[in-house]
Amino acid sequence: MPLKPLVLLSLLSLLVACGTDAPKPQPPTPGPAPQQAQKKARESAQLGPLPAYQRELSGTLQGVPAGAEVELALLVIDDKDRPQQLLASSSLIGTNQVLPFHLRFNPESFPAGQRVELRGRASQSGQLILHLPSQVITQPTTQAMGQLQFIKAP
Repeated sequence: MPLKPLVLLSLLSLLVACGTDAPKPQPPTPGPAPQQAQKKARESAQLGPLPAYQRELSGTLQGVPAGAEVELALLVIDDKDRPQQLLASSSLIGTNQVLPFHLRFNPESFPAGQRVELRGRASQSGQLILHLPSQVITQPTTQAMGQLQFIKAP
């Protein structure tokens, strides 16, 4: 088979493929949180009584809009403010009202002599909208954190 017709056919195919219009991306529409996130939030809200081998951080979150996905994490932080280890995490869905939280963790995994912080963020339609200023946790005990205010993300 001659090479010239094959090259012409390949170039023609390439031109046709490049000439078609790409579909236009649709902007994300704000709406309710995905069902998987809602299910996870319901499960974390119905934890039951605190087992003897666990400890808990509890309190309320303010300033979270309805439908926003909230993630809380108890993290070991290094000298350069980088997370090194996840000790516990929780997911909630914002209600545009004060949002109670309960974050359980194993006190045996709490590292002695290292900085541990509670951090949080809220996102809507996959975009970060709020964050929680870091809260230093000094002891592996059950603690009531009180009201924590989310602030606008930079």
